Amino acid sequence: MRSRVMERASLAATHDFDELSIHSDIEVRFVRQFELRMLAEMANRLVPGVQITAPILSKYVTFDPECIFTFIRRNKLVGAVAFLYLNRRGHDALILDELSLNQPDLGLLAKSDEAVSAIYIWAVAATGRGIAGYGKVVSHLRTARYVNANCFAQPSTKAGRDWLIRARFQPIPSFQRDLWCYQRPWNRLPPTTQLPNVSARSIVNAWH
Repeated sequence: MRSRVMERASLAATHDFDELSIHSDIEVRFVRQFELRMLAEMANRLVPGVQITAPILSKYVTFDPECIFTFIRRNKLVGAVAFLYLNRRGHDALILDELSLNQPDLGLLAKSDEAVSAIYIWAVAATGRGIAGYGKVVSHLRTARYVNANCFAQPSTKAGRDWLIRARFQPIPSFQRDLWCYQRPWNRLPPTTQLPNVSARSIVNAWH
């Protein structure tokens, strides 16, 4: 997850990702085409290592209008979060470090009428209280298309890593560097279940 999250967010109480509060004064909505230029500028300014343009963002929004959410407070854009909704091939590619995270191949993304195999938090850019809108985004990720998909991220800042820990993401074995996973509660094995010793490559098939 390429992100810049305010320090106060990293100091918040620990909450399961699926239990983040929806009670905030932040309005959350799908991005609109006219906002893409502003979002690209915000991402380039706030997210370490990101250089993206409005036309690139437009390509992914045209493919899936639900891939970027904006955070609005008092009619002002205060942040956004972008997701990659991966199909099975994309899920495998993520684990095996065969997915370009700068400009992902559209063939590895789930079509709008297709169930999502994995959700990758592509980028988060937020200022001030914008990150408080995240709970409303997560409520959307509990709808039918997304509900069975575990969530993945790569932290690029200490604040981002702290946020993942507090949202109960965990680092996992994979060929992708520093990959973290949040397993949806209904996908988790019972506490008494013993996991075999498996390689990262064998995990790919086990998740399907």
